[in-house]
Amino acid sequence: IAKEVAKLLEMKAELGADEGKHKFVLKTPKGTRDFGPKEMAIRERAFRAIIACFKRHGAEVIDTPVFELKETLTGKYGEDSKLIYDLKDQGGELLSLRYDLTVPFARYLAMNKITNIKRYHIAKVYRRDNPAMTRGRYREFYQCDFDIAGQFDPMIPDAECLKIVHEILSDLQLGDFVIKVNDRRILDGMFAVCGVPDSKFRTICSSVDKLDKVPWEEVRSEMVGEKGLSPEAADHIGEYVQLHGGLDLIERLLRDPKLSQNKLAREGLGDMKLLFEYLRLFGITGKISFDLSLARGLDYYTGVIFEAVLLQQDPEHGEEPLSVGSVAGGGRYDGLVGMFDPKGRKVPCVGVSIGIERIFSILEQRLEAAEEKIRTTETQVLVASAQKKLLEERLKLISELWDAGIKAEILYKKNPKLLNQLQYCEDTGIPLVAIVGEQELKDGVVKLRIVATREEVNVRRESLVEEIRIRTSQC
Repeated sequence: IAKEVAKLLEMKAELGADEGKHKFVLKTPKGTRDFGPKEMAIRERAFRAIIACFKRHGAEVIDTPVFELKETLTGKYGEDSKLIYDLKDQGGELLSLRYDLTVPFARYLAMNKITNIKRYHIAKVYRRDNPAMTRGRYREFYQCDFDIAGQFDPMIPDAECLKIVHEILSDLQLGDFVIKVNDRRILDGMFAVCGVPDSKFRTICSSVDKLDKVPWEEVRSEMVGEKGLSPEAADHIGEYVQLHGGLDLIERLLRDPKLSQNKLAREGLGDMKLLFEYLRLFGITGKISFDLSLARGLDYYTGVIFEAVLLQQDPEHGEEPLSVGSVAGGGRYDGLVGMFDPKGRKVPCVGVSIGIERIFSILEQRLEAAEEKIRTTETQVLVASAQKKLLEERLKLISELWDAGIKAEILYKKNPKLLNQLQYCEDTGIPLVAIVGEQELKDGVVKLRIVATREEVNVRRESLVEEIRIRTSQC
């Protein structure tokens, strides 16, 4: 034993030399990423535009915990439920990370007995998905949601949600887009007249939802081969789901001998017609397509569903524009709050979620291609000096500027060279330099230099704040 112990002690001594030098694997977890100042500047710009739009439409803001009780999320997402992140038992509570912002919103409404609210919520959500980072598909990502809850006349809130999507995508200048709309009732009615058994509605719905990514033949073989649907029913569905258009298509389907006999489909088509009337008044029907292949896989949708897709025009052949992915989606979910309410009281809701991660990756790629210089700070002025021993004066002046709400910086050196200070402004995009020197101090002025033009003007110290405000508002 003594021999073995000695051997082990010897080994320990050898290993001891490396103690405290644990080698870390320096990487972010799969499906996540860090965002540096440049990326965050792009993100903040997009968030500002989106929040401005939500506020323009009168929304209040809420926040909810990043995790919910597991039972709150269970059974709300259909086939996607397997993507929920479950956490270990925490003091007797089984918890899961939120999968979206809609189910927590419904829980919030039911818990607080709220029957009427227009809200937005911007926060991170989590999905145990197979990440495709290049396409903006992550395991941790932001969602930007806008929802209207309450009992209102049909299709007015729904039309506003579509108007919001149109405003945001136009404002962010992402290129050409189309907003596809459909209705769960039209889909369910279509499945019924095509001979799909009730028990297969949701699973067939999730197959149809793949039509924007894979051709009809593949979807058909999944329905028949994997999901046991009869070939006749699948072919019948195929006749409908390849249709898309506008008001004319709605009129045509209202006269369809089979669909018009189905109560659900008739209701859905009636509301769709009304929706298009409102969208025409908003002046946005040019970007809206009534598309029978749109299914959206989530289980909680009950009425209108929609998805905004960016288009990439084929410049060579002028062919049908190609879709480059969904950047917003949403719909009506009238039954979700009732699932949480102890008395089953329903609160009708309609909402939209902006696919902000995909938008970010498009904006990042675009700015990279344009080689545009992105400012990562909002500093308006650098307080500088041309001579030595003026640190105290610089600190006094910058303090005055900060107190007046001006965004200002100094270099953290006692006696920086003027050239280095000017170079710092060039590198970071600071538009103005406030230079203090002995002569300026005697005269009660500050020399204000405009970095872009190199023009210099003497400004009275008491007028400096106002002058900086005026000049930076023009930048």
